[in-house]
Amino acid sequence: MSSSPFATQPPVGFGPGSQPGADEEGLAYLPLPSGMRTFEAHLPEVEDKDRLAPALKVLEEVITALEGWAPGASHTIPLGHLDRENLALVDEAMGEGEVAVKVAGLSDARPMEIQEATFAGVWRLRGGADRIEVAAFPRGALVRAFGAAAGIDLAGLDAPMPGIFNAPALLVEIEDRARTRQPGDAPHVINLSLLPHTPEDLAMLDERLGPGATTVLSRGYGNCRIDATGTRGVWRVRYYNSQDMLILDTIEVSDVPEVACAAAEDISDSAERLTEVLAAIR
Repeated sequence: MSSSPFATQPPVGFGPGSQPGADEEGLAYLPLPSGMRTFEAHLPEVEDKDRLAPALKVLEEVITALEGWAPGASHTIPLGHLDRENLALVDEAMGEGEVAVKVAGLSDARPMEIQEATFAGVWRLRGGADRIEVAAFPRGALVRAFGAAAGIDLAGLDAPMPGIFNAPALLVEIEDRARTRQPGDAPHVINLSLLPHTPEDLAMLDERLGPGATTVLSRGYGNCRIDATGTRGVWRVRYYNSQDMLILDTIEVSDVPEVACAAAEDISDSAERLTEVLAAIR
């Protein structure tokens, strides 16, 4: 009986000579994330403190709002009275954090841009009246978030449609959750990444949910993009890795997705850090 060739020949990748020696180049690994972003205070130079007293007063008001903040609260500090030099000092002291918000213009309302400061819970609003808002998430971005909030059109979902598989059932579930939701209820999340669906399903979801007016981008190791839909309380939340590849796609029924909000402990920490910055400036 003839023996099998596999009985006499070693498998590829095993045995002497199959691995790099001490004098050969080792295995190459993909680089891992390094250097976590941490807070580093930026201290603007103030030569004429009397000239820039209005800006310093605004920073004091921001600290007071941070120290007195409570969950659900929102406090606005107007900036319209500041001249260009004082406004520049406020913006320099605030810096730019990782969360940015854009609100589309609706009817007679102007578009709005909102940037979180390096101090969590402090938001710089531009568009209309310039101001700073201290809140877990800027109320100005929620007022117009869902546009006209027309709701979900459920008509014709029973009719067979080419390529449609899971969207009708999801739309019924979303509509029920959005309609019966009460303020403060726990978020209801539908993970599209784990559900079977087709491109036609996704297109139907986008069409029936409708477009909203508020878009949030949270940057970190990757990006998280949050889009309000045209259905009140319904958000599309997408997570991307550092190569901008979609890794998680969800629909969330909530007041506002938690990933976009500043935590209570972060707001408390912001009060301490901004107090230190103001003391150093003075």
